[in-house]
Amino acid sequence: MSLVRLKIKGISYSQTQNGAYALILNEVEGDRKLPIVIGAFEAQSIAIALEKEIKPPRPLTHDLFKNFATRFDIVIKQVIIHKLVDGVFYSSIICERDKIEEIIDARTSDAIALALRFNAPIFTYKTILDKAGIFLKFSPKDKEKEENDESIMVDEILQEGETVEIESGATDGYTELSIDELNKELEKAVASEDYEKAAKLRDEISKRN
Repeated sequence: MSLVRLKIKGISYSQTQNGAYALILNEVEGDRKLPIVIGAFEAQSIAIALEKEIKPPRPLTHDLFKNFATRFDIVIKQVIIHKLVDGVFYSSIICERDKIEEIIDARTSDAIALALRFNAPIFTYKTILDKAGIFLKFSPKDKEKEENDESIMVDEILQEGETVEIESGATDGYTELSIDELNKELEKAVASEDYEKAAKLRDEISKRN
């Protein structure tokens, strides 16, 4: 089966699913998006990894795994989203130690959080993208906004025969703050380990850059 490389397009809080976040993966050589609903902790961990300037005062679980793996010369080579069953994505982590390759089963959110920390590529099979991938249609003005705004939110996870609603991410009033104020709030959120707030602040800062 043919593999398709993916990149992270955006992550945002879902207003209709309490405690759920939407992660959008985009095919590198194409326009299809793969929406995946993930939990709050995993969303925060992914957001922290995406924002290189955010340094948690203590290592998160995925940071601990990265430190552990590095200490024992374990490298993650790639992550493959290999199965979709009843709306649930299944992933494998391909890792290597002493030139011996191992395949480890993992939740997709955990696998992606680790892939970011190891700078490892993310793939899925063409058949999965054909089944669960979506095209977003925008006017030229909306298209420009979509390209610059990573806070794309999915309020219904794609299932066979269902539509997926795409909306702009919630700002929680951060639009009224200046860039300096946003950066100060971001520093406070990281210092207090409020990574949910930090993720939302990071999204607002990204929209302005």
